[in-house]
Amino acid sequence: MQQKIFLGVDAGGTFTDFICLRAGPPLQLQTYKTLSTPSAPEQAILRGLQALGLDDPALGDRLHIIHGSTVATNAALEGKMASTAFITNKGFGDLLTLARQTRPALYQLEFAAVEPPVPSSHCLEIDTRLDAGGNLIKDLNEDDLDALLEQLSALDVDAVAINLLFSFLDDRQERTIAERIQQAGLDVFISRSSHVLPVYKEYERGIATWLNAALGPVINGYLGRLQKGIGDASLQIMQSNGETVAAEKAAELAVNLLLSGPAGGLMAMQFLGKHTGNNRFISFDMGGTSTDVALLSGRVAITTESSIDRFPVAVPMVDMHTIGAGGGSIAYVDEGGMLQVGPRSAGADPGPACYDQGGTEATVTDANLVLGRLLGSARLAGSVALRLDLARNAIAKLAEQIGLGIEETALGIVSIANEHMAKAIRMISVNRGHDPALFQLASFGGAGGLHVCAIAEAMQMNNALVPVYGGVLSALGMLVAEQGQHLTRTVNVVADPEQEQALIARFEELEQEGFQALAAQGAPAQECQAHWLAELRYQGQAYTLSVVFESLAAALQQFAELHEQRYGYRLNSPVEVVNLRVNVNWPQEGFTLPDLPLSGESCNKAPAVKVYGEDDPVPVWRRDAMPENESRPGPAIIIDDSATTWIASGWNVRRDRIGNLHITKSV
Repeated sequence: MQQKIFLGVDAGGTFTDFICLRAGPPLQLQTYKTLSTPSAPEQAILRGLQALGLDDPALGDRLHIIHGSTVATNAALEGKMASTAFITNKGFGDLLTLARQTRPALYQLEFAAVEPPVPSSHCLEIDTRLDAGGNLIKDLNEDDLDALLEQLSALDVDAVAINLLFSFLDDRQERTIAERIQQAGLDVFISRSSHVLPVYKEYERGIATWLNAALGPVINGYLGRLQKGIGDASLQIMQSNGETVAAEKAAELAVNLLLSGPAGGLMAMQFLGKHTGNNRFISFDMGGTSTDVALLSGRVAITTESSIDRFPVAVPMVDMHTIGAGGGSIAYVDEGGMLQVGPRSAGADPGPACYDQGGTEATVTDANLVLGRLLGSARLAGSVALRLDLARNAIAKLAEQIGLGIEETALGIVSIANEHMAKAIRMISVNRGHDPALFQLASFGGAGGLHVCAIAEAMQMNNALVPVYGGVLSALGMLVAEQGQHLTRTVNVVADPEQEQALIARFEELEQEGFQALAAQGAPAQECQAHWLAELRYQGQAYTLSVVFESLAAALQQFAELHEQRYGYRLNSPVEVVNLRVNVNWPQEGFTLPDLPLSGESCNKAPAVKVYGEDDPVPVWRRDAMPENESRPGPAIIIDDSATTWIASGWNVRRDRIGNLHITKSV
């Protein structure tokens, strides 16, 4: 039997990361990192395949690629989406423009107008209506459908979003409109709200449907080019909820790919928790462009209250918070003479000044290089040599403006970036009733290890973890993710014991729908698993909390406890079951990470370098040269093939069997 090869690929804004697993025995792992190609992301992936020796067509279906991408995210943020028409009920054409009428800043009475997601000329109305119970008030008629098709033909759009009121109760009218568009031969991507997000709240459902329609052709084109480049290799795509889907299905629900890349890191941490014996982490994923933070307590948490830019995204996504603070975040002096960092990033092109790729503005990476925490001899993405002189020149411009030395300015840049990241961690921990000291800080991403001690210090956390393969951890997450399907339905009923059997019946319907969807992608039904969740709220509230559903009584108890933890109180009031969610997945064949191969070098003979703020030269250790489970004090610099870790004074570090770095505060 020929050896299977699994390749996890995380295409980020600055770097594209690879981790290749060759099924044994013995199991072999290989990592690779290259600069991303934002204008054509598939080119960086094909370059990585060539570097890893995986571009041979003879590999055929032995090669299985699991890919997380920022293509959908970047297209949404940059507005580079397909032209889209929005179809809704008569009188509701301005639904997306009116939004929720919330001000961007609470006390700001005047603010700049923003462009609606869909121009009014592309918002089409049709005279049909259901009531809140799903009963038909006004049916579609042929004349209105013909007129709608004429309007669509005149617009010459690439995609159509159909969002009718209460379609989550009865989707026949949306289906009829979609079928008529197809029968008319219009070459457009069609997105129905009853397929994308069958839940209440017409604005949020409309935004999700529009995003799905506008991103569909973009994703479809990208995946088509990528599939052509990889030949017969199978291709799975990471979804925002941390599960994978077949590439041919991914474009149908493109809105589910908005957190495709970052979700991989959380799946990897959930996997590593089994190796370390700890499943309570605050994860801190710092890449070149942004930093993602999340709280894990057991399984990865899922939310339906995320947003991208100014738009709510109510589809299930991993619960994380993202800020524009990465290694490539640009430092500048504002109009008031204050040093600031981010959110603007140098990205992969031109990149930080020290990359010598044309960038001239100072970044966090330049600051770490000037401080000596990042070695000048390091080779990022395999071949990018760092230029200390260019980093110093870039920071010198800022230093002159604020009247400080170059090293002092560099330290200021790093300190400001650290505070941005600590603030983000407070939002997902302290602000939600969690004590960070009860968790372990897990730092990964290409730049995370350089900041881990400072972030832990700021959060009063005494334990941190820099995982093995931390520089490419999201790519590892692609390999350990399960193939899955997430289904949601609105029920809006009072949580009364008499309703329990009806709720269970709805759960079972969704479960079977999920099993059928996975079976269509090749998953054996007998191996699939289902998890039931319910979104509850007290009557009169606008927002819900998600709890596991095993019985109605247990769900109500969980809800009361979670509400008290989050908001500090519980009520003696009726509870509503708003949405039912079923997560169906196919657990993949698991593997155990191998022991970290030792380099044979001696840490006791390691070179030492000068680091700003340290009196004595700081030793430089290779991760694979450190003795297993031997605690060593900082300051120290630990290097591996994909990242650098800075162990500050007052912290100790040890390496475990597979290569994780365990960092603890000195007593």
